[in-house]
Amino acid sequence: MKITDAVALVSGGASGLGEATVRRLSKAGAKVVIVDRDEARGQKLASELSGSLYAKADVTSAEEVAAAVAKAAALGPLRIAVSCAGVGWASRVVNKEGQPHDLELFRTVITINLIGTFNLLRLSAQAMARTEAVDGERGVIINTASIAAFDGQIGQIAYAASKGGITSMTLPAARDLATVGIRVMTIAPGIFDTPLLAILPEPARASLAAGVPFPRRLGSPDDFAALVEHIACNSYLNGEVIRLDGALRMAPK
Repeated sequence: MKITDAVALVSGGASGLGEATVRRLSKAGAKVVIVDRDEARGQKLASELSGSLYAKADVTSAEEVAAAVAKAAALGPLRIAVSCAGVGWASRVVNKEGQPHDLELFRTVITINLIGTFNLLRLSAQAMARTEAVDGERGVIINTASIAAFDGQIGQIAYAASKGGITSMTLPAARDLATVGIRVMTIAPGIFDTPLLAILPEPARASLAAGVPFPRRLGSPDDFAALVEHIACNSYLNGEVIRLDGALRMAPK
């Protein structure tokens, strides 16, 4: 699939992995709609990139995501949708004081990460299905999971469950949408140098990087964005989860 002149939509697109993806797709010639709750960052990024637009939306809102998808479809046929919005939370099932995991916090992580991803998937797929196919293909949807889906650590029960759900959606979603020529892929990143990790002191960051077999460094957001670009261009990639982690396998803690 050609990225040049395609319309793309990226949730969580104002920072981190999402911002890198927006920049990469824009550089490749796509018209990109930046979906994010942070209006200041989203508008600023859109103003920097020719042909890009910002759409304020919470991924858990059917109405707001539908409006963002409509904004993208107004630019032309929507061909690429990437879900990067997400949150994390650290808590054990039962903590050292004997208190159970907060149920509302668990529900919040599942709602934003898993249901939010599905919300964007279903609505972007609807818009793609209405477009004219090019060489039998109408578009690609790329979701973001995590290696925590496979190697969830102590305290990652909510995060791992949400990312495991995204991982498990990949194949059935690809099978559901095969009849309309839409591919579905998932990227499972390892430890990436995102704004969340930027708040850690340098010794802690270096320790995390040292645990990666090769290359012995944190992943860069552009590593992620480069894989998004390749998936979009490679029409035989479908229904698969790709670990992007430098061969890292997470220890229990």
